[in-house]
Amino acid sequence: MAIVNATPDSFYSLSRTQSHDAVAERVRDAIAEGAAIIDIGGYSSRPDADDVAVEEEWSRVEMALKVTREVSSEVAISVDTFRAEVVRRAVAQFGNIIVNDITAGGDDSEMLATVAELGIPYIAMHMRGTPQTMQQQTEYTDVTADVVVELGARLKAIEKAGIDLKRVALDPGFGFAKTTEQNFELLAGLNKLKELGQPLLVGVSRKSMIYKTLGITPEESLAATQAVHWEALRQGATLLRVHDVREAVETIKLYEKYDKGI
Repeated sequence: MAIVNATPDSFYSLSRTQSHDAVAERVRDAIAEGAAIIDIGGYSSRPDADDVAVEEEWSRVEMALKVTREVSSEVAISVDTFRAEVVRRAVAQFGNIIVNDITAGGDDSEMLATVAELGIPYIAMHMRGTPQTMQQQTEYTDVTADVVVELGARLKAIEKAGIDLKRVALDPGFGFAKTTEQNFELLAGLNKLKELGQPLLVGVSRKSMIYKTLGITPEESLAATQAVHWEALRQGATLLRVHDVREAVETIKLYEKYDKGI
């Protein structure tokens, strides 16, 4: 899953694609390098990010969706949003998408019903609070066990809303309401989330758990990201959400060769 940030303030500055040409170049490159899904976001969810009005978010997402479809009529698209209104507009104008919701339906009371009504795939991420408050909500008894319980509760709500669980993936939410130490604890226990029975998406690309641990910058964290990707795959990740498609695809190919040899 290739990240396309139609935002001015995403934490990794080189991932910001705010113009038609920048999005087109990003999408073309991502597809050529092996991306299976283009993940479009118009609302930065980094810690302490500013809130964005729905109309502003939609204008960013609409532009990126339009450009992506100009580049490819076939590539799968996900929209990184927690707002049902953005989902409705995206489907009405561009056809079916995958919804990538950092709040697992917890922020917008209409989200789960909207996804069920539209019959589209859904990715539910674990988070507490909002991007503005989440890093004040990092108290866990056991971070991995607690994430399993909390995502399990969201999964029940998703099923109750009428969403087909065969079209649902879960994201443990690395970096969301978790300290650096908790992120690595969660990574070490990632396989325990498999008991929930859903595919797992992992998004660790160039995140602070990597660059702060090593005392480097997001721009310098490409190689280290692949090391964490390898462990995520070993722990059972199904999808990787990444900034750097070619390197992630190479990591996946090497891991698959390794896994077959065990």
